[in-house]
Amino acid sequence: MSTSSRFLFSNGVVLHSSDAPPITTFLESHPGAYTTTRTHNNASCLLFWERHVKRLAESIRILSNSTPQLLFKQNNSSMIMHSLPQFTMGPFRALVNDSMSKVLPIAMKERRSEGEELSVTTLVSGNIERLSGIGNVDYDDDDDGRVCQALDVYVYVGGYVVPAFGVRGNGARLAMVGRGRDVANAKYSDWVRLRKPLEKLRPFAVTELLLSNDGDQILEGCVTNFFVVCRKDIDEAKGDYLNDHNDTCAFEVQTAPIGDGVLPGIIRQIVIEVCLSKGISFREVAPSWSKHETWEEAFITNSLRLLQHVETILVPSSWESIISKTWEEISWEEKQFKQDGPGMITALIQKEIMERAILEGFPLCDAV
Repeated sequence: MSTSSRFLFSNGVVLHSSDAPPITTFLESHPGAYTTTRTHNNASCLLFWERHVKRLAESIRILSNSTPQLLFKQNNSSMIMHSLPQFTMGPFRALVNDSMSKVLPIAMKERRSEGEELSVTTLVSGNIERLSGIGNVDYDDDDDGRVCQALDVYVYVGGYVVPAFGVRGNGARLAMVGRGRDVANAKYSDWVRLRKPLEKLRPFAVTELLLSNDGDQILEGCVTNFFVVCRKDIDEAKGDYLNDHNDTCAFEVQTAPIGDGVLPGIIRQIVIEVCLSKGISFREVAPSWSKHETWEEAFITNSLRLLQHVETILVPSSWESIISKTWEEISWEEKQFKQDGPGMITALIQKEIMERAILEGFPLCDAV
């Protein structure tokens, strides 16, 4: 849950709440790659910041090489054909952290309460004018710095109250409503605009919309990665595991692979690492709605909520029928999970994520 306080570092100036637009308005009006994280432990550190910076750089590389119009500001109607030269992480990290240092101290000082965390969105756009002026580069440290001069960095900070994990009624309610994203392996701001038409298909009380290309295999949510916890088949489980619902060996965690067209989410990767380290069976395969009877638990992840258990999932009875309809006109099938809160596997993974949040927290004093 966000609060009304917000700050935006833009063009060397920090804009305060009255001058800073809402985050969705800001993202819609600025092309580029972006990432969002938040502070943790009473705003003492940024969650998984090094991972976010690396993915931000990778998103810039992908957009620059494949769809530069999603990265560069377009000052005329002509198609943008520019791409950025290669750059290394050192100068890029310094560029991003320097921008962070301009706005985070102000946001920290004006936090509304000790219990409030901060959401931090960093967006990077390509600047065509400066790109055309950097000339040829040889990829040494000095040239990396020159390449980074062709990037505009914006940092948007808002207050964030972390929802309690595992509280009854605090789970996610999902509905599958649209096709997967283009260039899904990069996180880019234009997706905020592109996903708007899906809102007409959002059923009442649904908190997140799921994406699928065929109405069966679920890829991800609009702003989350999606996971299910399945009972294993008899051939896979062997022995008494099927009858022991307190044994992690009876279950398998599934999520769609990156190659199917999903965002390589930061928390998604951490879930994979947790499953491997704890001996929880894990498979990168798109969860199939036709097998939803085997789903014992489900959860979604993103970098603000980290992990949220799923209470219900709605899927159209006819996938083809959703194109020209509103949610009231669609016939829905529903999966309702038995637990009042997160199941055993979900709770175990969430606990491990929180422990890693402490180990990988980036001290805020280092960012400012």
